[in-house]
This record gives sequence, structure tokens and C-alpha cells, in this order.
Amino acid sequence: MTRRAAAAKVLSRNEIVRRFGVERRTGSLVFTNGCFELLHAGHVDYLERARSLGDVLVVGVNSDESAARLAKGHGRPIVGEADRALVVAALESVDGVCVFEEDTPETLIRAIMPDVLVKGADYTLEQVAGREVVQDRGGRVELLPLLEGRSTTGLIERAREVTL
Repeated sequence: MTRRAAAAKVLSRNEIVRRFGVERRTGSLVFTNGCFELLHAGHVDYLERARSLGDVLVVGVNSDESAARLAKGHGRPIVGEADRALVVAALESVDGVCVFEEDTPETLIRAIMPDVLVKGADYTLEQVAGREVVQDRGGRVELLPLLEGRSTTGLIERAREVTL
């Protein structure tokens, strides 16, 4: 397998569709999304398990504005979108990353039409953006359990305690 540089895996929406869209792919495409603000073991585990559900994993990363609208706290995201996308793209399990501006990745999901849509089990099926799009074309939605005690919010809280 040829290893690609992380920066080569961070793609615009048009490039993601061109490279991974339904017309171009031969295997099954898995899609997930998130802020991935401070990459931690929970993210790595989650993305590796997501990748195991298909042949290719594409990750949507919330833009800075989109992440801020999720109201995760004052001053967040701490890490900018370009850096967050690059760090996610550096993972071997990830084949492509696309930053999206909308509140949900549904427009991106409609553009690439994944075979498998993955979210963490902290969501319900009804809360998964793009679920109906994927299921209506015969795809499936998977909710993966998260590693206990691993979260960006927890990391930020611990860091604040240490610096006080």
C-alpha cells in the first residue's frame, strides 16, 4: 500500500466527490464526521473501527464556524480547522478529509453517498444527520461505542485544573 502525505488527503468538497463519489468507487465507502478538536485515543479508536466497516474512510471535519455554533464552550474550537483536518488525515485509517461549513454534514453526505454512515453511540439513530439519505439508497448507519473517559471536553477540563 502506498502511503500518502496527510496534506494530500485533505480535500475540497469537489475533490472528495471526484475521488470518492459513487461513480468512481469500486468498494464500500464509510463516512463519519466531527470536530476532532484535540485528537485523543478515543478518536483514534473510533476512526479505526469506522474504517473497518468498509474499504475507504472519508471524514468530514466541522469548520471553525460550524464547530463554534455547536456551543461546545467559550473560545472553542481551540485548534483551527486546517490543523484539525491535517491531524485527522495523518491517521492511517483515514483516506480522505473534507472540512464542511454547514451545521451538519448532510450536504456532503448527499454529494458522496456513503455506503456506511458512522457516528458515536452518544447519538441516537434519529439524531444522525444524513441517516435517511444513506438508508434510502440501501446503505446502513452504525453507532459505535465510545471509549470510556476519553473526550475533548474532559481533556480541556483536566488541562485547566493543571494550570490553575
